[in-house]
Amino acid sequence: MPADDARREDVSAWLSKASLDLRAAEVELSSRDDGLLGDVLFHAQQAAEKSLKALLAWHDVPFRKTHDLEELGRTCLAIAPTLRGLVDEAVILTPYAWRFRYPGDVEEPSRTEATEAVELAKRLRDAVVAVLPSLSR
Repeated sequence: MPADDARREDVSAWLSKASLDLRAAEVELSSRDDGLLGDVLFHAQQAAEKSLKALLAWHDVPFRKTHDLEELGRTCLAIAPTLRGLVDEAVILTPYAWRFRYPGDVEEPSRTEATEAVELAKRLRDAVVAVLPSLSR
């Protein structure tokens, strides 16, 4: 398989996973079960993370296994500085990768917080897609 085809497949896989995370977040948000709001936030963070990793993969920029959107975003901004506003905004999603995943003294998230996180992750995913070339041949 030519390198461009392999890269195209890799980037498409990252974006597909990001879209699945957004879909999971939307389904859980629509359930009206506030016990799922932590999962909604987790999926929003994951969608943002995978979107940034798609951009890096397209440009063949290596990245660590990390949930840190600031680190990933900083690397992405070297490639696509037009994403600065969204990347800066999305950094707040980073702790959602773990914050509500385990029992403890963490206050449960609000529906507003979850809704805003999903919308932010969607906007970031869409902005990343907009700076990528068409992935279809």
